[in-house]
Amino acid sequence: MSRVAAFVNVNRSEAVELATELIQWIESSGHICVLIGDSASAVNREDLAICESEIDQSIDLAVALGGDGSILYMVREVSDFGVPVMGINLGRMGYLTEVEPTLAQFRMQEFFEGKHTIEERMRLEVLIDGEESPLRALNEVVIEKNDTGRTVRLALDINDDFFMSYATDGLIVATPTGSTAYSLSARGPIIDPTHKALLLTPVAPHSLFDRSVVLSPDDNLKIEVLPGSNASIALDGHVVSQLEVGQTLSCTAAEKPARLVSFGSNNFHRVLKEKFGLSDR
Repeated sequence: MSRVAAFVNVNRSEAVELATELIQWIESSGHICVLIGDSASAVNREDLAICESEIDQSIDLAVALGGDGSILYMVREVSDFGVPVMGINLGRMGYLTEVEPTLAQFRMQEFFEGKHTIEERMRLEVLIDGEESPLRALNEVVIEKNDTGRTVRLALDINDDFFMSYATDGLIVATPTGSTAYSLSARGPIIDPTHKALLLTPVAPHSLFDRSVVLSPDDNLKIEVLPGSNASIALDGHVVSQLEVGQTLSCTAAEKPARLVSFGSNNFHRVLKEKFGLSDR
């Protein structure tokens, strides 16, 4: 018997409908299902609701029904406990959500039977100056300007050694998984998501040096806001804090990776071809 935690994008009616069916199937198969966030009320199963603080290693599988945003949420909530995450694709891009809705029950049965693999994805660990607890992200951390029409000046140290300063709209520190997210729109390189690296990409820099830099996953980055303007910090697309002049942010690879359930059907190169409309010769 397995314990499954599910998160549903309640703004997608098809996700709510599929979740209702999937919960019934999970329970009829002899497993336990719990629901996180607003998911329980959306499917009228308040008896299955748990809060985020109740998530722990007793969960055998976390399921996200939605798009990449839903799986980013689930990864954030369960990865510190080593819980594997399965994404059911009800979004647009689907870089992270491998399972198509029509195969949801079949793939879950394969998981219960052990017919799956676990793909580990590097995460980032971020510690903001003045905060006691670090934050973690699967895609990226972005330090960006607050004021429209102005740049923010940032100094970057790598392993306590000054590297350079940027006058820029923002600075992205991404994982290989995040190389196809915001960093890609800033002309950063595409990196196979199973690699381990820190990808540093400036956004509209006012500098002749405007290249992305791929760094070792063992590097420790420290970013300081220089006089001129303040900055905001966003993790995986959500603003989490502000940085005042003189404050710093430290970023390195997280100790525990995200663990994504795979069935060998989500070949990265095939996904790239599909999402970017690359044609065969």
